[in-house]
Amino acid sequence: MNSELEIQIASKEKHLPSEGALRQWAQIALEQDGADAGVVIRIVDEEESRRLNDKYRDRDKPTNVLSFPFEAPPGVPVNHIGDLVVCAPLVSAQAIAQGKPLEHHWAHMIVHGILHLRGYDHMTEEDAERMESLERNLLQSMGIPDPYSETQ
Repeated sequence: MNSELEIQIASKEKHLPSEGALRQWAQIALEQDGADAGVVIRIVDEEESRRLNDKYRDRDKPTNVLSFPFEAPPGVPVNHIGDLVVCAPLVSAQAIAQGKPLEHHWAHMIVHGILHLRGYDHMTEEDAERMESLERNLLQSMGIPDPYSETQ
């Protein structure tokens, strides 16, 4: 598999995962269906997340991860599947509030976002179960416990 990952850091947050960790988590999620894929991962602060969430989802607040799928025009051979925007301060706050190791929550957000780029969603109970099951399996392969479990 040939994946191209671009990492953009636009956050002042001090405790960010390494670029290597971000690449590893993304690669594991990208490899699950074996197709070539390119992804941009942009790490931002609350204001950029809020602006994007408001503009594209009509929700005037920051969110942990936004996925922007990309589909090339017919006949244009591009393997870019989309962009992820991850709000670093919100991911950190959620990890603390949920009592999860920060690295585990970051891995979950990257896997979750990549799966959205791959077309998975959680709009129905059946879709959510399918997506969450895949998330659990991918995270377990990294030694990370079930992110949906009440106890970690």
